[in-house]
Amino acid sequence: MSLSATTRIIVGQRSLSRIVSLRQFHSSPCRRDLYPKATQETFLKTTAAKDRIVLVDFYADWCGPCRVLSPILERLVEDPDTKSGSGLPLDLVTINTEDTEGAQLGQKYKVRALPTVVAFRDGKPIDQFVGALAEPHVVNFLKGV
Repeated sequence: MSLSATTRIIVGQRSLSRIVSLRQFHSSPCRRDLYPKATQETFLKTTAAKDRIVLVDFYADWCGPCRVLSPILERLVEDPDTKSGSGLPLDLVTINTEDTEGAQLGQKYKVRALPTVVAFRDGKPIDQFVGALAEPHVVNFLKGV
């Protein structure tokens, strides 16, 4: 790189830093992340996240109650007004128990019926429910985590 190109980069960085310093930034955590049909690797990575509540929805495509519950969970996680009891942001991971990896995770967390939703905080399961709950009951569950 020539000296003049280096000089332009440095001058450009100074100009940019002056502009950036004038602008005020707000730091707020991402409100939601959805991980549909997550792999075991995605599951491990997302549930280990600090300062978040991760809802893990164990489901199967053939399960009617699962098809009722999944949109409710997605809608609640996407809604900025939905709060967990701890005030932490919510993520949603869906695990298809018909896949080999999903079946292994289901066995590990003792999923006996579908749908099963397990709430994780800092990599550890903290609460769960089984069955297709109505939206107000899911909101009450979220207030407890």
